[in-house]
Amino acid sequence: MARPTQRARTLSQNFLTDRATAERVARLAAPDAHSTPLLLEVGAGKGALTGPLARRSRELHAYEIDPRLLPGLRARFAHADHVRVVGGDFLAARPPGHPATRPPRTPFAVADNVPFSRTADIVDWCLAAPVLIDATLITQLEYAPKRTGDYGRWTLLTVRTWPDHEWRLAGRVGRYRFRPAPRVDAGILRLELRRAPLPTGAARRSWDDLVELGFSGVGGSLHASLRRVRPTRRVDAAFRAARLDPRALVDEVPPGAWLRLHEEPAA
Repeated sequence: MARPTQRARTLSQNFLTDRATAERVARLAAPDAHSTPLLLEVGAGKGALTGPLARRSRELHAYEIDPRLLPGLRARFAHADHVRVVGGDFLAARPPGHPATRPPRTPFAVADNVPFSRTADIVDWCLAAPVLIDATLITQLEYAPKRTGDYGRWTLLTVRTWPDHEWRLAGRVGRYRFRPAPRVDAGILRLELRRAPLPTGAARRSWDDLVELGFSGVGGSLHASLRRVRPTRRVDAAFRAARLDPRALVDEVPPGAWLRLHEEPAA
């Protein structure tokens, strides 16, 4: 039988133990009980975050993959009619809004202390969910600012999804607020759906083409990448209009500058 610490490592479990952090994350995820019809928790663990989320939500589905934790969770929330403890892998669940779900168009939010080893998969799940309002995720600290541009650089995923989603770093959580303590601190990542997408329709398709081409990589230069398929004169004019330095590396170009560039004829 695996020891608790071995099981925690296998499932990438670092249980949040700090009440103040749990309350802070719950306030971000659900400012009040009427802010979102449905809240999903990726991995309830021992319920440190589940409790604050339950107090601030109208309906909460708390997923937990570790079967040994389910009896305690179900006993703790047995009298909370609006809380449903779901045994199984959150990533295997169909998101609300999927054609096979009922009701099919329930807006929802996601919150969790994310297992660090599964962060990318959980973020991808959220981005693909049709009616996700927002996600509040405790992630490895390095991951959050890498996605939000707080390092002064922006990734392909951030820029590509920028028309639909805003990425924001909402705080830092010290490693000793978890048990067992991870090797690094954590960050609170906010992923928020825009009420009005930026490019839409055919313009959105041209945005995707622009971003993919820009990140295709000619010495890391956005200007050089665009010149592979666009006339140099037009690319130069677009950069001047967007006030972009042609020497800028592609990951140094913020999403707002990409939007300005997209509006130019060379885009």
